[in-house]
Amino acid sequence: MDAASRIYKIPESVLVVIHTPARDVLLIRRTDVGTWQSVTGSKDFDAEDWRETARREVPEETGIDAHHPTCELLDWQLENVYDIYPAWRWRYAPDVSRNTERVFGLRVPQGTPVTLSPAEHTEWQWLP
Repeated sequence: MDAASRIYKIPESVLVVIHTPARDVLLIRRTDVGTWQSVTGSKDFDAEDWRETARREVPEETGIDAHHPTCELLDWQLENVYDIYPAWRWRYAPDVSRNTERVFGLRVPQGTPVTLSPAEHTEWQWLP
């Protein structure tokens, strides 16, 4: 099933911590609930590789090219498994209540420009 015809979200997502060599971390503020977070996003199709999901989500949310030679995407080999908040359960199949989130780090050069998707995020900041 392709992404356009999928009814439910896949309960597998990525968390990408974008940071500089000096360990400043990029946080982005969600438009819907106002919370600050790193880049997150679900797989578009079941067989999508975790790394490709991360590489797709980063530019969608921040405008940063995760394929650029000055960037280094690392799979941190960590997975968070958590209950999906009841308010978001409608996005998933009726029998789905937990999500698996794979964690990545993306090292970018100091001063990397950020361009947010205004439909998803309102603000960004680098924090030490």
